[in-house]
Amino acid sequence: MTVTRKDVSNSVSRTTPFDFSDEQKQSLFSQLKSQRGILSQADILLLCEQHQLTESQLLKACVPVASLFSVAPISKFYVGAIAQGKNQQGETTFYFGANVEFSHQALSLVVHAEQSAINNAWLNGAQSIDKIAISDAPCGYCRQFMNELSTAQSLEILLPERHFTLHELLPYSFGPTDLGNNESLFSQEKNDGHFASVNELDQKLAETALKAYVPYTANYCSVKITTFENGNFYGSYAENAAYSPSLSPLQSALSQFYLAGLKFDDKTVKSITLLETQGAENQYEVAKSVLASFDNSPAFEHCIAKLVKD
Repeated sequence: MTVTRKDVSNSVSRTTPFDFSDEQKQSLFSQLKSQRGILSQADILLLCEQHQLTESQLLKACVPVASLFSVAPISKFYVGAIAQGKNQQGETTFYFGANVEFSHQALSLVVHAEQSAINNAWLNGAQSIDKIAISDAPCGYCRQFMNELSTAQSLEILLPERHFTLHELLPYSFGPTDLGNNESLFSQEKNDGHFASVNELDQKLAETALKAYVPYTANYCSVKITTFENGNFYGSYAENAAYSPSLSPLQSALSQFYLAGLKFDDKTVKSITLLETQGAENQYEVAKSVLASFDNSPAFEHCIAKLVKD
């Protein structure tokens, strides 16, 4: 289907925010589960035309749908976020995210909705993020996580009632350059190395590990969640200058898993594989702690491979 880009910004004037009906939310939610939490430019343009909305109006209207992906057994506080970015073809794309909590484990292990949306964009080839719409004001942890982005200085944050830039919410920030790091999430240097035992590894698992953003520990690592009937889900390690807001590869993969609308149980998940760089390992205990929150956790394989520079 060919979709022509249409600028409706001058033709759409609303005095009140647009809200999808419950039926429309559920329909869009079903579509998003099949697309693993991503709306393409064609999807966006079609929805804008159907409902006579601008892209920004649609972005905010979709946030309650993002909240439907939330897994919050502890707080019962369901947060949704959507990162608007450009894909590899330069097309506007919406990347959905929601908070994920793990019962009976340290609260520091949770995935925040903003992390989930940014992770979704990063893993799926987004070149940059221009703005992020959130159901609630971002906590300090999330502001720090967003400060690692290549677009941190210009990033727009859209809340239900107000808009800000990240700089307004984090005026005196600590970031990558304070640690002598000139890279940033979405603009890290390409890793030209390879794992010595690549023939024994899942090729995509190895590729995902090599794309990790790890300027502080150099632990290029990734996780694969293997399901019985729903394919595989991959996650990568995204570090942060403040360390604590870093997103582990298992958190990254689980966030992708939940954006497909799946339930983590022994009928769905077959196994978990963690790949780490030899000599820089630091994710085993984190992964085991997260998996301990699930009943009947699946088989867990820990692979350590030597990273060879080409």
